[in-house]
Amino acid sequence: MDSSFFFVIPAVVILAAGVLLFLILGKKGGGDGKSARVRDRAAVIREANRRLGQNPRDAEALKSLGDVYYEEEEFDKALKTFEVLIDLCATNKELDEFEVTLKYAISALRTKHFKEAYKSLLIARSMRQDVFEVNYNLGYIEYRRKNYEKAVGLLAQARQDQPEHHDTLKYLGMSLFRIKRYDDAAKHLRHALELVPDDKEALFTLGQCYYELNQVDRAIKILTHLRADPSIGPNASLFAGTLHLKMRRPEDAAMDFEIGLRHENAKPELKLELKYRLANTYVQMKKISEALAHFEQIQREQPGYRDVPSQISRYRELSLNSHLQTYLLGSTSEFVTLCRKLAALFFPEARVQIADISVHKTEYADILSEVGTAKWEDVVLFRFIRSSSNIGDLALREMYARVKEVKAGRGICVSAGGFSETAQQFVEARLIDLVEKEDLVKMLNRLSTWNGE
Repeated sequence: MDSSFFFVIPAVVILAAGVLLFLILGKKGGGDGKSARVRDRAAVIREANRRLGQNPRDAEALKSLGDVYYEEEEFDKALKTFEVLIDLCATNKELDEFEVTLKYAISALRTKHFKEAYKSLLIARSMRQDVFEVNYNLGYIEYRRKNYEKAVGLLAQARQDQPEHHDTLKYLGMSLFRIKRYDDAAKHLRHALELVPDDKEALFTLGQCYYELNQVDRAIKILTHLRADPSIGPNASLFAGTLHLKMRRPEDAAMDFEIGLRHENAKPELKLELKYRLANTYVQMKKISEALAHFEQIQREQPGYRDVPSQISRYRELSLNSHLQTYLLGSTSEFVTLCRKLAALFFPEARVQIADISVHKTEYADILSEVGTAKWEDVVLFRFIRSSSNIGDLALREMYARVKEVKAGRGICVSAGGFSETAQQFVEARLIDLVEKEDLVKMLNRLSTWNGE
């Protein structure tokens, strides 16, 4: 056997032991990298403060201190430090004025000093227009200031530098939505959601985009999903309910508004609007007592909110008069049946034969009747208008043309509201009688005892 073999073995063993010892010591020391960084940070701060004690305007010390605070995201301290450095830039050419201004601006933004951040970002952009941090942050502030066109330009430029930056895509999409570029907005919002799928604000705006793009089912799906979210839920519930009302689905709308009201953290003004729309939804569902209860609750919380006082007066009356409720809120078939009875009741002890019935949407019904008494016979056109508002002369001019068309001898216009002064003047020289709400209610009350009712 080669004698050198006996010298190699000890050398290998010694080398292995050295490597092992090095790794063990390295693990103990290297695993404490964070502690080393803390020691370095403390040393920088200690040295900077020592120098600043001798010279409070020592630019190098201020820069070292500001950079540490900035990197550690202690932005309130960084803001004060870079504010002093900005003043020194005019006399100290060794300072990078752009870097100092940008870090001051971002520190101001992160501490919600938006005015100072905006001013400094504008200055930074006058120096350099091709820096992502400048364009993104300035674009974000323009979005907050509702300068959406400016925000779009800045954020689009930032996106060219970092096309996968979530917040850039998000605020670009939200700005585009505000200026009604819904296709582009939806594209960027979808991209943002691919990066951060649980961004509720971006998702809510995407739902609004889909609605504006007439993709109502997709909008409803998103808004329904967001109803339970603690932050965006109340707004999503309000929007979803409004869409369901437009789709004539009051039961779904009521559920949306009810879910929105369960959020304890909803803003008071938003809760009032949810209650108001829920009350009106209950009216559509003919749940008058529930609607009245919500209107009265709103009135207690904020007297005079919107038209709540008049709504309370109206629905209190409706809750006590089932016939008036049918007249105003019943289905078309229920309304027509009631109008037929009113036409027969209008002339006591007369023979009334209905010749024709026509309904104009849900606004009014025309009943053409042949009326005969012991003394006269005539053709009468009844028009029963469901509105509780004042009727103007234009509606009566249209009715008068209809009276002549069907060759009726007279017309009778019945309203659950009143008639304007011009409407009353129009019928003075024409054979049209006006029946306002007070007389209508009297007739409806007579129905309860007429003909066995």
